Amino acid sequence: MALYNSLNEDNWTEKSAYFKENYSPCRLCPRECNSERDSNIAGVCRVGKDLRIASYNLHFGEEPPISGARGSGTIFFSGCTLKCIYCQNFPISQLDNGKTYSIEDLTQIFLELKERGAHNINLVSPSPYLFHIVSALRSASMLGFDLPIVYNSGGYERVEIIKNLNKIIDVYMPDFKYSYPEISKKYSGVSDYSEMALNSISEMYRQVGSLQVNEEGIAVKGVIIRHLILPGHIDNSKNVLEIISENTFNDSYLSLMSQYFPAYNSSGDEHLKRRLTPGEYEDVKSFAISKGLVKGWFQDI
Repeated sequence: MALYNSLNEDNWTEKSAYFKENYSPCRLCPRECNSERDSNIAGVCRVGKDLRIASYNLHFGEEPPISGARGSGTIFFSGCTLKCIYCQNFPISQLDNGKTYSIEDLTQIFLELKERGAHNINLVSPSPYLFHIVSALRSASMLGFDLPIVYNSGGYERVEIIKNLNKIIDVYMPDFKYSYPEISKKYSGVSDYSEMALNSISEMYRQVGSLQVNEEGIAVKGVIIRHLILPGHIDNSKNVLEIISENTFNDSYLSLMSQYFPAYNSSGDEHLKRRLTPGEYEDVKSFAISKGLVKGWFQDI
């Protein structure tokens, strides 16, 4: 049984009302741009009133407790609250590729992915669509839906919004991208990234704790923190790991990623125009181990 299966009708009504209130004018992310989305005025994330999905399918490329043997029921939402110049999914996040769906359609997508054998529902970049998602999940749960929900996020979240996802999200899988405001501003368009990530991940951990898996080794609850090492920015990565090691969520599972490649608008940057070197990755990996961050996955080059 997923966490949301314990919610009663009053709980769902309260949750739905909260996310509706923060949907228009929009305050769902730290930008709090107050876009009148009910009038189809898009926010900074380029999302208006419609629910837009680029794709949904069984995905086998996530961390082992997420993908498992049968795949993660992954839904890629269009748009993003960040402006990462190196985004590997830029046609979805920055160019808004996708189709329009109704809340009822999303309910059916949840049910379809369960029928196809998905271990979970993996919501990629969900923040702008939380009103739609909560409404669809409420309907699905009334039809017996009970898969764990994975919140797959860039880490740039309002802690108040995360607090209201309590008892809805089973597994949080945020990025922790940056430790320095000048780097987050240059590469993702926000200077307060580290503060927002730290506060929101702390709240995520407070809700669900360290990773728990079932008898199949599939995640049922907990936090997985992802960090993509950027070439030429080893100090940024080490400082992110330092922050993780010094905070309450320091026994979260860590996914330390080496998969960076130049994409979107990164080719003009002196650092981002190349791939990570094995030496850079080994340097950061050794630092993580020295800080006791040994639970998780290393993506050796």
